[in-house]
Amino acid sequence: MKILLVGAGLSGAVIGRKLAEAGHDITIVDSRSHVAGNCHTERDDETGVMVHVYGPHIFHTDDEEVWTYVNSFTPFLPYKNRVKTTAKGTVFSLPINLHTINQFFGRAMRPEEAHAFITSEQADTSISDPQTFEEQAMRFVGKDLYEAFFKGYTIKQWGMHPSELPASILKRLPVRFNYDDNYFFHKFQGMPEQGYTALIEAILDHPSITVHLETTFSRDQADGYDHVFYSGPLDGYFDYELGRLGYRTLDFERFSHDGDYQGCAVMNYGEESVPYTRITEHKHFSPWESHDQSVCYREFSRECGPDDIPYYPIRQVDEKALLAEYVALAKQTARVSFVGRLGTYRYLDMDVTIREALDAADGFLSASSNGGKVPAFFVDPL
Repeated sequence: MKILLVGAGLSGAVIGRKLAEAGHDITIVDSRSHVAGNCHTERDDETGVMVHVYGPHIFHTDDEEVWTYVNSFTPFLPYKNRVKTTAKGTVFSLPINLHTINQFFGRAMRPEEAHAFITSEQADTSISDPQTFEEQAMRFVGKDLYEAFFKGYTIKQWGMHPSELPASILKRLPVRFNYDDNYFFHKFQGMPEQGYTALIEAILDHPSITVHLETTFSRDQADGYDHVFYSGPLDGYFDYELGRLGYRTLDFERFSHDGDYQGCAVMNYGEESVPYTRITEHKHFSPWESHDQSVCYREFSRECGPDDIPYYPIRQVDEKALLAEYVALAKQTARVSFVGRLGTYRYLDMDVTIREALDAADGFLSASSNGGKVPAFFVDPL
């Protein structure tokens, strides 16, 4: 069968590779001049630093099959994400841990003491069923830590007060009553030695895969193919005929520095008075390399316009209602499956994106071999 995949990011590459290995003829188109989508990496000509062009991407997973899969294409080297944050003129560790708590309150508490202090003296236990982001934070860490580390950052990131955001955004407030400052809990954590673009290029390196970059997709292109996997914006496939789904986008202020600018990969700025949410220093994402100079990004979040790159789906009440209309429209569209972060209008970590892509390819192969109908969505976007 002739299969067209729209988007040369993780979803398109993984699905394309698996279907190519199953004997299908794969064509992939992407409007950008490079593969790998938003996880595209490239060497900075001036400094030699591996730069995460669209912002940092850190690979972490408990899915051993996915970990084995990515390592089969390029070596992943150990990397632990240790985030710092500047608040009230002081640097603290995130996620909130025993060091953060003791430093913030000027104490020297042991784990049991800190836990009792937070739950009995800080947390607002009158909130039994948190409905908003603010209530969720107040319920579990209290006013002082919430205002120092979450309130201002959230206002900048989402463009609205935390009292207007659902509690689900802060699904599981990371608070640790030990000195572990590794941002993630996952068993497997690392970075591809030569960057994510090298990973995607290796996945796409198959004789049955043809990639066309700087190629804008239009629906009439689908006519020459047996099936289409679309990983672009769901509303974009239908030319936004029902309206635009809401996203936040990011602006990056890039600058170079001689030496080490901040001593860590990620420095958050939780105060609303600081216009950017964080500064990322990219050489620290490859700790096995050594560079005299540095490349940094100041990161700004704002509402996504028609010509911007969509990053974070908002998924509030209005967006969910519009999403349901687009999902219904997609289910009426023959020979097209919508996949990935944009195609399903969901925020996805890289490991989940790969897992869903592998499962989508399996689902397609199963349906094709059994004469069944290939679904518009392999995962329910709603």
